[in-house]
Amino acid sequence: MIEKKDIPLVVILGPTASGKTKLAVNVASKLNGEIISADSRQVYRGMNIGTGKDYADYLPVFKQNQAWLAGIEGLHLIDIVEAGDSYNVAFFQRDFQNAYQDIIARNKTPILCGGTGMYIEAVLRNYEDTQVPISQEFRDEMSLKTDEELEAIFQEKYFQENADISTRKRLIRAIEIGKWKSENGDLKEELILSSLHRGGVGAVFGIAIPVEIRRERITKRLHDRLQNGMIEEVKTLLESGISAEKLIFYGLEYKFITEYLVGDLSYDEMAKRLEIAIHQFAKRQMTFFRSMERKGIKINWLDGMQSVEEMTEDIIKLIKI
Repeated sequence: MIEKKDIPLVVILGPTASGKTKLAVNVASKLNGEIISADSRQVYRGMNIGTGKDYADYLPVFKQNQAWLAGIEGLHLIDIVEAGDSYNVAFFQRDFQNAYQDIIARNKTPILCGGTGMYIEAVLRNYEDTQVPISQEFRDEMSLKTDEELEAIFQEKYFQENADISTRKRLIRAIEIGKWKSENGDLKEELILSSLHRGGVGAVFGIAIPVEIRRERITKRLHDRLQNGMIEEVKTLLESGISAEKLIFYGLEYKFITEYLVGDLSYDEMAKRLEIAIHQFAKRQMTFFRSMERKGIKINWLDGMQSVEEMTEDIIKLIKI
């Protein structure tokens, strides 16, 4: 039995289509662990195929861990917010801590897994941007501007290196943060890698795969999902009362499929533009992870062309559980 004081936080990150989910499930099955999702869109109920909530696909492979058989026990921060509601990195920090404390209190290993670098970094750092207050008045003002106008404001007035501007929502938040800092100065940022209650971080692991393989996987997965329910999922969300504007705000699959469903794009245009956007998104994810390394967070990069079992063995050896 692992004593609570020895329980580390294991972090598994990587770009979309790198195999994070399958690896995290395997690691959890081997380390008596539970997974905390670090995905900014998997928190929303009803947004399943588009956000890649495919944990259940891997559960039958790991039946030796009985805790994983009943409604995906041991999986945290999935389906915790209604689609259409607001969620941000500050909420994630709060919810992560609650999940983390619950997991280690039961002598299990917490495994933080996802591709939202901002959420992961928020856990590993006293993330200063979460302390910048929200101004609804300012956000309302920014919401009236086009994407091109917002990008110009960010680049010309409030540019911040490594800011996440991958969606319209995040671009507005980046502008809000930049404006606040220009008026108030930077807040002090301190690493808290050793201050998580009981144990701290065991290690941060990233999955690295060749760009051409990543692109092949993204393309195949996208077309599989388009043919197997993703369009119907977005249609159901629209029919449930969530506005097209809100779904477009979520970006990527929800943006382009909504535009297709409301008649702004043809199917072929939607599929082509969405594929390009996901490739660009994966590239931005890797850029963000590299920026985390430059800030002092060590990421142990795994060879994503290895088998899941081989990568799991590498993780176990390094954290020495």
